[in-house]
Amino acid sequence: MITRKPLLLIDVDGPLNPYAAQPERRPAGYETHRMSPTGWTGAKPLRVWLDPEHGDELLAPAEAYELVWATTWKGEANEWIGPRLGLPELPWIDWPRMHGKAPRGTFRKTQYVLEYAAGRPFAWIDDDITPYDREYVERNHLAAALLLRVDERIGLTRPDFDALAEWAAAL
Repeated sequence: MITRKPLLLIDVDGPLNPYAAQPERRPAGYETHRMSPTGWTGAKPLRVWLDPEHGDELLAPAEAYELVWATTWKGEANEWIGPRLGLPELPWIDWPRMHGKAPRGTFRKTQYVLEYAAGRPFAWIDDDITPYDREYVERNHLAAALLLRVDERIGLTRPDFDALAEWAAAL
């Protein structure tokens, strides 16, 4: 019997790029990058903070997970984010709609995360997860799911990586 790994769905802004940290204080361990992904309309390139150690932290449980970008950067995360973290090219969720209404107060990504997971177990790291999303996933997804909300001012931390490893080990 072939068993597929659970998915690890990775958002960029918030978990990997703590964009809401005070602008004058780059978080410890993070490097500043200037990027101009498609759709960025700012006069100057976008400031993105990335911790290069996060690549190894995400790859560590790679034997337990199949890594997938779950970000509005979509496939451009492979160009702008992945190489700076030492990540290989990853599949991504191609959101049918980037903005707009979502079922019962859920985050706009949630319904599409469930479609992408297609009944597979998954862990999802994002800064926009709410209790409504947890309830929606519990009602509409029969497989195991870990929804890990990350503070967009801090980004991923050691306890987050530990929770991902423990959850995968418990499956």
